[in-house]
Amino acid sequence: MKHTFKIGALVCASLLSSVANADTLLGGYIGAQAWNMDVTGGFAQNDSLVSFEYEKETNPSFYVALEHPIPLVPNVKLARTVMDTSGSTIINSEFTFGNEVYLANASLQTNVEITATDYIFYYEILDNDLVSLDLGVNGKLVDSTILVRDEDGNSSQQEFDGMIPMAYGKLVIGLPLTGLGVFAEGSALAIDDDSFTDYQVGIQYSFAESLALDMYISAGYRSTALDIEDLDDINADLEFDGPFVGIEFDF
Repeated sequence: MKHTFKIGALVCASLLSSVANADTLLGGYIGAQAWNMDVTGGFAQNDSLVSFEYEKETNPSFYVALEHPIPLVPNVKLARTVMDTSGSTIINSEFTFGNEVYLANASLQTNVEITATDYIFYYEILDNDLVSLDLGVNGKLVDSTILVRDEDGNSSQQEFDGMIPMAYGKLVIGLPLTGLGVFAEGSALAIDDDSFTDYQVGIQYSFAESLALDMYISAGYRSTALDIEDLDDINADLEFDGPFVGIEFDF
């Protein structure tokens, strides 16, 4: 009987060791957020931007990251954020968009569909229970469609897309013995008259922990600001901001 207990203990120890080693060799996290956005700003095909009164929308964001201990090889994170909205305005001067000319005092509706996909490559500068710091680069692929129409049914549509190289950073500070942590994450670029910033700050709570998986809930504030000139013949100055809630699984 004693030999049986010894064999069982060895098997358990071996399994636990395997889980720990697997986590050391390859880990990461996956998560999702619901972002309640306010949108401000406007767009045009020249320097005279037309601003719209946009609807507040709740849009999703998803992300996954893979981490490893191989020196000099960056970790990888992929994220996708939807920033769809709609709005309306009455223009006070002639407005040309796509192949349509809208006269002054026309009532216009717009549908803005923007999907941002982040390809992030980063290094873990610090990684412990108190402080975690990641630094790297982000290639943000922006895929957008803007539709404009008036009350008479006239409409026009323009698309713009491009890959935007950005600097990336993420900081997490744990609050000992509470399961709580605060975090800030963001990407930024400024070249000539073009700029793009995307950042979020918030608080997270670990509500389940095990050897193989930790689970977190989070809440905070996110802001994305896009100021571009002549990207696929589009000028735009748009800001998306508001609160979010999320859930994350660390493995």
